Amino acid sequence: MGQKLTGLYVAEIKSRYKDRVYTTFLLRRTYREGGKVKQQTIANLSALPTDAIAILRDVLRGHDYVPQEEGLQCVATRAHGHVAAVQAMIDRLGLAKLIAPEPSSHRDLVLALVTARVVRPLTKLATTRWWQTTTLADESAVADARMEDVYKALDWLLEQQERIEKGLARRHLQEGSMVLYDLSSSYVEGSHCPLAAYGYSRDRKRGKRQVNYGVLTDLEGRPVAIEVFAGNIGDPKTVATQVQKLQGRFRLGRVVLVGDRGMLTSARIEEFRKIEGIDWVSALRAKEIQALAEARCIAPSMFDERNLAEIVSPQFPGERLVVCRNPLLAAERAHHRQELLKATEADLARLHKRVSNGRLAQPEKIAEALGRIKNRYKVAKHFDCTIGPRTFSYKRRDDTMTREAALDGIYVVRTSLPAEALPANQVVLSYKQLSKVERVFRTLKSDDLRVRPIHHWTADRVRAHFLLCMLAYYVEWHLRQAWAPFLFADEHPGTHADGSPVAPAQRSPEADAKASTQRTPDGRPVHSFTTLLADLGTIAANTMRLPNRPETPAFTIVTTPTPFQEDVLQAVGANLTRARRQKAPA
Repeated sequence: MGQKLTGLYVAEIKSRYKDRVYTTFLLRRTYREGGKVKQQTIANLSALPTDAIAILRDVLRGHDYVPQEEGLQCVATRAHGHVAAVQAMIDRLGLAKLIAPEPSSHRDLVLALVTARVVRPLTKLATTRWWQTTTLADESAVADARMEDVYKALDWLLEQQERIEKGLARRHLQEGSMVLYDLSSSYVEGSHCPLAAYGYSRDRKRGKRQVNYGVLTDLEGRPVAIEVFAGNIGDPKTVATQVQKLQGRFRLGRVVLVGDRGMLTSARIEEFRKIEGIDWVSALRAKEIQALAEARCIAPSMFDERNLAEIVSPQFPGERLVVCRNPLLAAERAHHRQELLKATEADLARLHKRVSNGRLAQPEKIAEALGRIKNRYKVAKHFDCTIGPRTFSYKRRDDTMTREAALDGIYVVRTSLPAEALPANQVVLSYKQLSKVERVFRTLKSDDLRVRPIHHWTADRVRAHFLLCMLAYYVEWHLRQAWAPFLFADEHPGTHADGSPVAPAQRSPEADAKASTQRTPDGRPVHSFTTLLADLGTIAANTMRLPNRPETPAFTIVTTPTPFQEDVLQAVGANLTRARRQKAPA
């Protein structure tokens, strides 16, 4: 630092003449004479530029002055704002102690991987290169981490899974809680993973092997546990392990499992009846609804004045059945069926033409072609087809279409809970909460977290990869809640037309206003989660130095956030100076 020039200073003198104020800058010095302090004006500086006067004043006060030709040199710029925000939420959630009570290099690496997965989901190798361009590498002390260190950290993380899930269950589940469960799949690259197998692909990736994974969440959609299964396992077969986890590992004596109709089948529910403390909320399949209609338990007249009704049936002893009819869903299904019928009829017409032209003569070949048509759109039950030597004919079946159309828009929610524990409207709302666990899968598979494609070879590495992604989603879930005012998210969801849980949930007026104007109520731009992180990423930690003064150490200047960025960071309690605990590189 410079030395203060004692006695010299710049005085600012203001004087008024008529209606104008004049400012005069004078260079003065103070001195002692005969024991008295006196002042002497050395020069009038008023003619100098304002910047020059300011520089002179600072130099006289002892501040350094760097000539313009020397300037400051920026030797490194690292993105910082988004990293600081995510790490602030990780601190707020106590994720470090949830993963492991004691600090370790493995824990540091896992937390860095979680942060990176939220901010910029990449492969593990790409992640170790990307975080060098941010403050994450220094913040998490992983700048020197190698790929083998990352894989060791993943192996270590898998060993902590039971404790992590117990900790999450203690936070978000309690005796009698409702737990959402669903299963999805993601495709695997390569041919080495023993869990990878061909199965029903929800990714619509034909010819790709996959793994299945089930997620347990609380009623709000916060993930509590995740489990990876072989890619060819059926949905219902995964339920038993979840029940064991809830009652055994989490020690919940009583719990309500909410799952879709393909998960909690009638066969699975029969097994639940033998287990004390397990209740369920699910729905009936189309065939079961048809059987109720044929038994006259369901009739269109039930919905003349309301859109839900509670019934009982001897086919489902000990259960309450809530029958719902959604007119919008009915119209959608009717339109969809007509489109499928038209497409199937066009295929059948082409098959008829081939047979009529003699290009297809053998009944076996005709039947084979017909089978492919039936499997394409799954509406062949609405057609009567006749095959003979060199002949093929078809016609629509009005009876099956009429029976099916009568049930358009009707679905039946089933539960073992008594009415005093869960009224009929709450039964329907509870089943609809499955959309929140489905949101987990959408986020995992989207560009937000990119759980796929999976490149790991061993079963344990695949399991660790999914656990890491679940932890990242847990952080992102809370970030979205904190940042809801800045996002297109609805801050007041869950309202229904006429108060009915059967009708589709409506967006709040505030959410509609944000969507239409793309502005917050105070006029600032509304973001998606991804673009909001990108906006925060423009806040950088810049390492600066004086090129002509090597004795002066390098120092860091953090980009001054905009007022909007300050509000976003404040919402998660982020401190931009946290990264400066590390010494700036020379």
